[in-house]
Amino acid sequence: EPTQDDPTTFWEHRYAESKQVWSGRVNQVMAEVAGGLTAGRALDLGCGEGGDSLWLAQHGWDVTGVDISTTAIDRARTAAAAAGIAAERLHLVAADLGTWHPETPFDLVSACFLQSPVTLDRSQILRSAAGNIAAGGHLLVVSHAAAPPWASGLSGHEGHGGHEHATFLTPQEEVAALGLPEADWEPVIVETRRRTATGPDGNPAVLDDAVVL
Repeated sequence: EPTQDDPTTFWEHRYAESKQVWSGRVNQVMAEVAGGLTAGRALDLGCGEGGDSLWLAQHGWDVTGVDISTTAIDRARTAAAAAGIAAERLHLVAADLGTWHPETPFDLVSACFLQSPVTLDRSQILRSAAGNIAAGGHLLVVSHAAAPPWASGLSGHEGHGGHEHATFLTPQEEVAALGLPEADWEPVIVETRRRTATGPDGNPAVLDDAVVL
């Protein structure tokens, strides 16, 4: 019997308890980084409700978006249809990234805020995905460098809670955790970037993101 410690159960509950979890807009770093790359085939790991996947598809990429939550994928499909995105441009898959493996190589693999308060072998997922990147392609990892100020006191089922159980890495630690062969990979961006956000209480905040390309 699955419990709340089971990733599929946790994230399905997380999405099902509200009509919309994320803004639906592209992640700022994704737009900045991918906007400077030549469009090709992209894989969006933990795509959620599809904000990044839809943006990539609208900017010339052939995209595969994968998320563990069926509810999230259903919302992404609805958003893609509403945006008029052709089915051949965007392929959305509900699957556990710990066991799902792509069949074709990609020019860009992105993992934006692929962090979870329940068990997630994140580094292994990223290393495995990196093995499916074509020569000259890119791996983009964007993560919370620290918990947002509103995370304190929230559970994993309220607002943006659960961060108190997550692991926050610096960009340099992210690169080390990936463990990619130096002979095959060149760090392009390894830095912390600041952005403004609005908390659940409506107040603005400044957040730090770890960015690795």
